[in-house]
Amino acid sequence: MLKRLLTSCLGLGWLPIAPGTWGSLPVAVVCGLLLQFGASQIVTFMAMCGFIGAGSIICVLCAPAAVKAVGKNDPGEVVADELAGQAVTFLYLPLSIGGDVSAVEGWALAGAGFLLFRVFDIIKPWPIRKLEKLPGGWGILADDLLAGVFAAVVPQAAWMLRLADTFTRN
Repeated sequence: MLKRLLTSCLGLGWLPIAPGTWGSLPVAVVCGLLLQFGASQIVTFMAMCGFIGAGSIICVLCAPAAVKAVGKNDPGEVVADELAGQAVTFLYLPLSIGGDVSAVEGWALAGAGFLLFRVFDIIKPWPIRKLEKLPGGWGILADDLLAGVFAAVVPQAAWMLRLADTFTRN
């Protein structure tokens, strides 16, 4: 039961509607708060590394217990993969935007990253869906990590375009 509790992110995966969304939300909220309160780039980066590490280890080591208990290859209750994948979305964000971000911009970036991750995690464009075929907890985890990479590109590109626009106006 402890393994299932961990893979469900302390019960978030047991919520009846959209468990993957609930599993992604804590990372986005933490990222938004860190940006809002001006946490250093390294603190934000390390927090995302912590989420990636914890979610990945829990998923690989404990998800097979949930698979066995539920009888599905990727049970909805397992959301540790969303925790890790959502953190990938934000991993390099603090390094690419620097420390000059307002609270509103920080929450906008966190919200955009959250929504983009959920879209890529749900629609699973090529090659994300292929990764689900990996064995055990690896298949549950890998597609979310790649969805996080896909989702990371868009907000960072938007931020870079904003900076480029600022430089061209001056």
